[in-house]
Amino acid sequence: MSETATKEALTFEDFKQEVLNDYKTARISRECSLLGRKEVLTGKAKFGIFGDGKEVPQLAMAKAFKNGDFRSGYYRDQTFMMAIGALNIQQFFAGLYGHPDITQDPMSGGRQMGGHFATHSLDENGEWKNLTQQKNSSSDISPTAGQMPRLLGLAQASKIYREFPNADKDQKFSVNGNEVAWGTIGNASTSEGLFFETINAAGVLQVPMVMSVWDDMYGISVHARHQTTKESISEILKGFQKEEDTNGYEILTVLGWDYPALVDTYAKAAQIARTNHIPVLIHVKELTQPQGHSTSGSHERYKSADRLQWESDLDCIAKMRSWMIDNNIATSEELDTLDAELKKEVLAGKKAAWEAYLNPIKEERTALVEVLNSVAASSANKVFIEKMIADLNSIKEPIRKDNLTTARKILRMVIGEAGQNALATWIQNYTNEIQPKFSSHLMSQSAGKAENVAEILPVYDESSEMVDARLIIRNNFDKIFETYPEALIFGEDSGNIGDVNQGLEGLQEKYGEARVSDAGIREASILGQGIGMAMRGLRPIAEIQYLDYLLYALQIMSDDLATVQYRTAGKQKAPLIVRTRGHRLEGIWHSGSPMGMIINAVRGMHVLVPRSMTKAAGFYNTLLKADEPALVIECLNGYRLKEKMPNNIGEFTTPIGVVETIKQGTDLTIVSYGSTLRIVEQAAKELLEVGIDVEIIDAQSLLPFDKNHDCVKSLQKTNRLLVVDEDVPGGASAYILQQIVDVQEGYKFLDSKPETLAAKPHRPAYGTDGDYFSKPSAEDVFEKVYAVMNEVNPTKYPSLY
Repeated sequence: MSETATKEALTFEDFKQEVLNDYKTARISRECSLLGRKEVLTGKAKFGIFGDGKEVPQLAMAKAFKNGDFRSGYYRDQTFMMAIGALNIQQFFAGLYGHPDITQDPMSGGRQMGGHFATHSLDENGEWKNLTQQKNSSSDISPTAGQMPRLLGLAQASKIYREFPNADKDQKFSVNGNEVAWGTIGNASTSEGLFFETINAAGVLQVPMVMSVWDDMYGISVHARHQTTKESISEILKGFQKEEDTNGYEILTVLGWDYPALVDTYAKAAQIARTNHIPVLIHVKELTQPQGHSTSGSHERYKSADRLQWESDLDCIAKMRSWMIDNNIATSEELDTLDAELKKEVLAGKKAAWEAYLNPIKEERTALVEVLNSVAASSANKVFIEKMIADLNSIKEPIRKDNLTTARKILRMVIGEAGQNALATWIQNYTNEIQPKFSSHLMSQSAGKAENVAEILPVYDESSEMVDARLIIRNNFDKIFETYPEALIFGEDSGNIGDVNQGLEGLQEKYGEARVSDAGIREASILGQGIGMAMRGLRPIAEIQYLDYLLYALQIMSDDLATVQYRTAGKQKAPLIVRTRGHRLEGIWHSGSPMGMIINAVRGMHVLVPRSMTKAAGFYNTLLKADEPALVIECLNGYRLKEKMPNNIGEFTTPIGVVETIKQGTDLTIVSYGSTLRIVEQAAKELLEVGIDVEIIDAQSLLPFDKNHDCVKSLQKTNRLLVVDEDVPGGASAYILQQIVDVQEGYKFLDSKPETLAAKPHRPAYGTDGDYFSKPSAEDVFEKVYAVMNEVNPTKYPSLY
């Protein structure tokens, strides 16, 4: 049935009921906001940031939102989530309390503060659900405008699926590419660069995206005149307006309290985006924020009395109520009665959420107290223990920290006593039970976990040729695109010229511009394209031309991509592969080794550092069999080096989290990775000339690192360790050292001080001399190892200096 026919068939009674249902949702949402603030101020919740004042436009957005669509929004969209049936009262308060149970708080299992919303894309086994049969919300993040890059990819997925329907072989992700990606943002956050970068990219790509700007004229306490030129985002974006024979946007403006105009505006925006794949920006003006920015402060401090009165007069629910009365949809008395009923409903939902949160903790306390009473009965410290038990029992609303802190303090008091083992066992069992509620799903826990992919070695025969290594990468990508119709790659210079190092040579011509494509110089939104498309079942490879320029996108990698599985407790995933190249190029901006920064920012991703193009190709093959995000850093100076072409291109795999010993030795273990290994290998040859035989281990993978603990096995033989790296001192070399000495307990086998050799603490200077005096050289490695052996046997290895 067409929309017109549907409207014609709608009776006034049907229309009236629909409006009343909308009003109910708005009132419930507002009551949740009001009561939520009280829960924070009374201490039951830690922090609150609510959607009051934005209710009515979100109702209109929900009406136009269809199954298969995706939202990428911000932390005031609770009314929308309620309107699409993805959030109820009890769940709202469970999120506010931080309930660490995904069945109680389906948004994040207590891992994010309230106001951060998501739906479940994955089933209990971590496999994709049919996303076309549900309304979808990608998981929110707090960093302002951080939702924007991902939005671009969510929209682009529809464009890809429309052009390549075979990419959705399981028919779980798209129906003819008709899905719209809906973005929301506060007007102040449009000042962020991520907003403008994404808006520009969406206009270039012409993707089905509807971007709503909720405009209440403030960013916390800062007025729009300090945020936006002309105080209006729609005014300054007029140059993006689509005209005949140009790309661009449809730009719509609407008042945030005008219910019928909002409904019409959102229906129009959806039609434009869904049918024609034209992005739409909706500037929703004259919104209010009745409780201010958050529970951290009061907006009365920075808003004038006139402004506060204006906000009261133009409150969107109050204006909707007046419109309903004026149009005979309900009387004032009927709405008063309804408001009172809904208030009771919210109170009941809040109470149920609090009891569901608190009761399990009380039950755990009861079990602990039983153990503690038994321990106290035979303890010399009985009096003190009983006092601590009484203090624990007196806590009216305990948290798990109270239980565990009490138990651990009492354990110290019963060392050597009869009750020690029972209490220690309780503590260990309790920690093992509770810790995963806060720590699970950093990485995938499904059968598709990357570490489960078995190694398949490259196969060679007598006819295997030595070729430029870039040809191995190119041929492997060719096989990937042939095998995986859902795979695509994009980035700066990735398309027409086949990337700057010719690793994609000829592939755009073979597979088309949509699958092997160029992108503008905009690293953050390139990452976002990949995240959004990966969230919708595609297998994107986002290319960042050089590792140093990954820093533009590091925030998105860290705050969004690396946390997707964790912040949804395993209910969403984005198995994006990020491809880049680095190491050993000369100069400040192309040195390519900020590894310590990266590995400490992207926990939740794999960080892979192959020493050759064959190893890199194997990593891509592994990752495409898996469901986790990863960063692959190819060696920038390795594309023209010669490697043997494997016979099983596209099939061999490099294992993740497994090191490789590339030279056996007896005197000292050197651990390194990437291009630096070639320097280490050269030094090893020179060390043999003076009677020093080193063992060389290629880390291959930094996250995870050496899951089989092969490094410590090497130390058991050599008893000495050197980590060589071209990051700054204390960067990745310190991380590797900690993994070997601390995690693997390598200290037990060391007869000499463990050493690191890194670059100087500045960026590398330009030119060959700049490189030599900035980064480790073969001579540096030689002398570092020699100095260790000099300490061991100064007679055999007299000092060099």
